[in-house]
Amino acid sequence: MQFLSSLTRKSARQAATAVMAATLTLGMPGAWAQSLFSPAITVNENAITYYELEQRLAFLQLLGAPGATEDGVREVLINEHLQENAYRAAGIEPTEEEIEAGMTQFASRAQLSSEEFIRALQQGGVEPQTFRTFVENGVGWGQLIRARFLSQARPTDDEIDRALADDGGAGGVRVLLSEVIIPITPETLDEVRALADRISQLDTTAAFSAEARRYSATQTAPNGGRMNWMPISNLPPQLRPQILALSPGEVTDPINLPNAIALFQLRDIEELPTSAPSYSAIEYAAYYIPGGRSEAGLREAADIAARVDTCDDLYGVAKGQPEEVLERGSRAPSEIPQDVALELAKLDENEVSYALTRADGQTLVFLMLCGRTAELNEEATREQVANALLQQRLNAFATSYLDQLRADALIIER
Repeated sequence: MQFLSSLTRKSARQAATAVMAATLTLGMPGAWAQSLFSPAITVNENAITYYELEQRLAFLQLLGAPGATEDGVREVLINEHLQENAYRAAGIEPTEEEIEAGMTQFASRAQLSSEEFIRALQQGGVEPQTFRTFVENGVGWGQLIRARFLSQARPTDDEIDRALADDGGAGGVRVLLSEVIIPITPETLDEVRALADRISQLDTTAAFSAEARRYSATQTAPNGGRMNWMPISNLPPQLRPQILALSPGEVTDPINLPNAIALFQLRDIEELPTSAPSYSAIEYAAYYIPGGRSEAGLREAADIAARVDTCDDLYGVAKGQPEEVLERGSRAPSEIPQDVALELAKLDENEVSYALTRADGQTLVFLMLCGRTAELNEEATREQVANALLQQRLNAFATSYLDQLRADALIIER
């Protein structure tokens, strides 16, 4: 509201005087040229007078509020009469203290006291009772909505967790990829590079999938390297431009990773109406298993995967071993090694991968995603997020309930 955001004590009288002059110049709107106190609308046999319409129009114009038109004011007052009938029927009567507190809070948005705000309204032709009625209705309706819907609107812990991982932005992209990740050793480096160059020239998903089944060392290999849909923001920052430059069917140039060379084929890309979260930090754990991708190493990794549910469980797996066998921490996406970042991009919280190796393939990396922190929400507390979700849901319940009241009402406009 322009008035509420910019009106200062010094300019209050000037703004109010300008609106009052405009109101006096225009006079009463032509459609309302009736006796001021005759009914303009009846809502379930309760009258809304032309005087109420005129007062509310002047009030909204002074606030610079949207809907400050004849038609808009009619809609507002119909809704408010329905709201008042509902909360009074429920036995709710805002107290004098609650109304005064609401008026003071509303006036404070313009950096005015309640008395200063009322004087500014009066200079604009708005009676104090118009302001008081507006606030009283807001207080009473709010109390009714909380009484009826508060228990249903409270978010669960899981819902708060999901909200913390969602930045609430206004646009995003997700991609559907296939991967080929080929392990290398000093002895096989030249051979693998030549193979990767050949695969990068492929232009059909069938051919790429065949190479993935034959050469890829990831858990997606049996499925032809096919990965699920993922937000582009899950991928390492340095890889995103390469993926976005592809058309469906095209393959990236070979990407050098520790102990491997990777290639990605874009199968599809989709723009979303809601944003893909941008993460400020990713927490993960890495448990190191001797033997690399040997049968014994892979068997141990599979056994651990069957026994752990969260990253905390890995402390029990590593108990009694040297401290360096388990690493756990939280890093910014740009600080995570690219091969680790690529594996984490495929995982949901508490999922695991054991596709990576270290020490020239002699050590298998058991990788587990512990959690992601959304960039825009990293400073938000759980209490703040819970309150925001609660208010959103109460607003939704209020809108739905008002629609129901309106559908059941007898409204006659003159």
